[in-house]
Amino acid sequence: MKRIFATALFILAADGAAFAASTTDGAGALSLAALVGKHSPAVKPAEKAALAKLADGHAKVAFPKGKTIEVAVDSISCRASNVDITQHACELTFGQKKVQLSGRLAHEIFATLLEVGVPTDGAAGTIYAAASALDCAVEPDEAAQKAGGGAQCKYEPPK
Repeated sequence: MKRIFATALFILAADGAAFAASTTDGAGALSLAALVGKHSPAVKPAEKAALAKLADGHAKVAFPKGKTIEVAVDSISCRASNVDITQHACELTFGQKKVQLSGRLAHEIFATLLEVGVPTDGAAGTIYAAASALDCAVEPDEAAQKAGGGAQCKYEPPK
């Protein structure tokens, strides 16, 4: 009986931990910032261009020294079908603006959410990954040093 109780307690504790706010850094954070930043109305064109170049492997980008690129998303909700494997969709919410993505772009964001540790949920042939209050900071100067730093994202469980 003690074993069953201990196992149940462990499962409940682990499940609660999966829904805690999280932080990620490095390549996954850079990819996530670049993928969602591309659609953000708050990210300036020069910042979008710098994020795209960094994500494409160009460590040295023309960007003002000491400046940080901020990418904020109110919520991200992605789904993929494990029955119809061609189906991928994401919804990004930036304040009042909602962006619907499907296909390859949605899959890239979905896969990156999994890479950075966003927990999944599933039901009836669909796998979901969602987060809220995503806040990423990318420092091109630090990324140019090629020492593993320069990108960090924080996110919370979906609301």
